[in-house]
Amino acid sequence: MPLNRRDFLVGTTAAAAAAAIGAPRGAIALPTGPLPAPGDPAIRALAMRALDAAKSSGADYADVRISQNRTQFVATRERRVQGLADGETFGAGVRALVGGAWGFAATSDLSPDGIAVAARQAVAQAKANRAAQVRPHQLAPVQPTASGEWKSPIKVDPFDVPVADKVALLLAANEAAMKVKGVRFVNSGMNFLREEKTFASTDGTFTVQTLYRTTPTMNITAVAADNSDFQSRQSTEVAPMGRGYEHVTESDFVGNAPKWAEEAAQKLAAKPVEVGRYDLILNPSNLFLTIHESVAHPTELDRVLGFEANYAGTSFVTPPEKMLGQLKYGSPLMNIQADRDQVGSLAACGWDDEGVKPETYMIIKDGVVVDYQTTREQAPYLDWWYKKNNKATRSHGNSYAQSWADVQFQRMPNVSLMPGEKDYVWEDLISATDRGIAIVGNGSFSIDQQRYNAQFGGQLFYEVRGGKITGMLKDVAYQFRTPEFWAGLDMIGGKRSYWLGGANNDGKGQPSQSNAVSHGCVPSRFRNVNVINTGRTA
Repeated sequence: MPLNRRDFLVGTTAAAAAAAIGAPRGAIALPTGPLPAPGDPAIRALAMRALDAAKSSGADYADVRISQNRTQFVATRERRVQGLADGETFGAGVRALVGGAWGFAATSDLSPDGIAVAARQAVAQAKANRAAQVRPHQLAPVQPTASGEWKSPIKVDPFDVPVADKVALLLAANEAAMKVKGVRFVNSGMNFLREEKTFASTDGTFTVQTLYRTTPTMNITAVAADNSDFQSRQSTEVAPMGRGYEHVTESDFVGNAPKWAEEAAQKLAAKPVEVGRYDLILNPSNLFLTIHESVAHPTELDRVLGFEANYAGTSFVTPPEKMLGQLKYGSPLMNIQADRDQVGSLAACGWDDEGVKPETYMIIKDGVVVDYQTTREQAPYLDWWYKKNNKATRSHGNSYAQSWADVQFQRMPNVSLMPGEKDYVWEDLISATDRGIAIVGNGSFSIDQQRYNAQFGGQLFYEVRGGKITGMLKDVAYQFRTPEFWAGLDMIGGKRSYWLGGANNDGKGQPSQSNAVSHGCVPSRFRNVNVINTGRTA
């Protein structure tokens, strides 16, 4: 069972912490109040104890993550509170490399002896795993960070805001939505995370980070007077962010709720879409999810190489030697950038979970694949490509674990469609389209195991004729094959129209882990896309 702050103080003495770094008894005194913060000498001592135990047990390389995760969830429905949850875990995960094989162990026993036991278990597991080894893992070099600190740029810590205030805001938003005729159901909520993480490795890296994530949500359902139909409107334009409680207040749910409610009610009277091929104008609040599924996932190198397959499949962007510099993924307007430094983005950090300082790089340049997402063990597989382009073979800093109890592996950074050179905005794309459908907000989706064939829905659908929106549609979903869809990209917005979307539930791995990632993009037009009617029945 994970330790709380008080358990840690009971199980970890000042003398033991001092001994772990070779200081005389009593040299380090643990505080009598809250747990030591990241960077506290007691935490550093535990990290060094883990690394020493791993090395003395035979590890060629080892790293340790000591972290405390605080989560809070508040949910309401109409005029009542539906759920409250507040949780906290604290522990350490140790990873060891022996003869090219990995081992991992985690523990909530954060005494010097407890973390040393976990380190030795990781080494023992690595030694056992060598029996099934096909190719020894090699780690790309890294520039060590001897002492680094990073924190999400928040203004208000969400855990300092009383739960009563959060509930009051949500209930007020619900009440505002329910005043709209036809609205029958309203759900709203807030989800918060604070992760305080210390990382250390035998390469000489020691970093301390505090990451925040804030996710306000709302879903409004309108029902026809005769109960023959219902339509919902989600607050998908309010994306989860790596920010503090200020993101909640700036999202203005109370002010926006009537508008969203009106749109839910309007969908009841919307015209069912006629199946066929249309030019699609996708709002960034819709396109970000399409980027996530059809671009970001298939360019994860472990999927490309077939190392990841059980959870959400592999990738059609394979093999690398036939893809890099050759595969035309989309039109020349398609420039896909990966990063972990956009302010407020979910994947933003100072260092990944291998102690690598992430870099910003292009995955697709002028429509052609030029790179993949990598970690330290994956980058050497592309050594031939990097040498050909006079680049260093290094990890892009794309390693992450959802908690101290999970092993880190390749996870998606922020993956974004870059703005075009012309300063177009949403309205410009509408006015330039003769016959099309404009889509706002993300909805349900489906995509195959190689990320090649897909179907996406949305929140709001508008018919476009002669450069103008002529009415609302419903039951719309668009289908495509990934390269054909992106080849049809013929008009995109400029910097002024750039928007950052994202999701907290990017699943991968077995046992599965969730990653939080943002995707920036601009309004974009795609030619001749197949549209179906999801409301039709046989």
